[in-house]
Amino acid sequence: MNAALPSTEPEASPQNEPDVLVCCSKVAHTYGTGVTAVEAVTDISCLVTTSTRVAITGPSGSGKSTLLHLMAGLEIATAGVMEWPGLGGRPLARPGRIGIVFQGPSLLPALDAMENVAFPLLLAGTSDLDARELALAALQRLRIADLAAKLPQELSGGQSQRVAVARVIAANPSLILADEPTGQLDHHAASLVMDLLLQAADELGAGLVVSTHDPVVAARLPEIWRMRDGRMLAPATTIPTPGGLL
Repeated sequence: MNAALPSTEPEASPQNEPDVLVCCSKVAHTYGTGVTAVEAVTDISCLVTTSTRVAITGPSGSGKSTLLHLMAGLEIATAGVMEWPGLGGRPLARPGRIGIVFQGPSLLPALDAMENVAFPLLLAGTSDLDARELALAALQRLRIADLAAKLPQELSGGQSQRVAVARVIAANPSLILADEPTGQLDHHAASLVMDLLLQAADELGAGLVVSTHDPVVAARLPEIWRMRDGRMLAPATTIPTPGGLL
């Protein structure tokens, strides 16, 4: 478990901790307005550090994916404060600092596996030669270099997710976010993808946050945050503020 930051030392704020990647302080996110508004996340406070290895669990609609999207900067909090002290600011302005593995198919169908892994690097300004070298190294690291020339439709679900993991680690991220990464895989493929995510996080020294409804997957992580109806039932880390703990 990540230890709670002590209230007796207010000077030890998250902003002063170099390994704090994401800081959520009383964060909420609402979709829509008026009578159709849905508050997907409510009053969540947590920290993610480089040593975080956590599963976010809960039923469908509990807010797991929304929380990951907030951490990734893909959504903007409608209340509270989101900060990324260890990432130098909102991650969308800094490509590659956060790697995201999605649940469903995320590979571009017109590109082969090598090109899919290299594509985000090219968008971030990496030269074509360097991007291809980094992509090949990532595929080799996951022992799937033999898939480099295959198109997504030629890959199994497990192979596609392994390529998606390679795409993430090729950018050497500081934080890996995986949103139901095993939701469409059989037990063997799911176990392998989790092996790869944990190995990648350890080798990169990156934080790892995995949302899942599968208790077997959750059990692979040393820490579990439980969500229900947009609220955190078991927050991992409390955050000191000038007025005390949240």
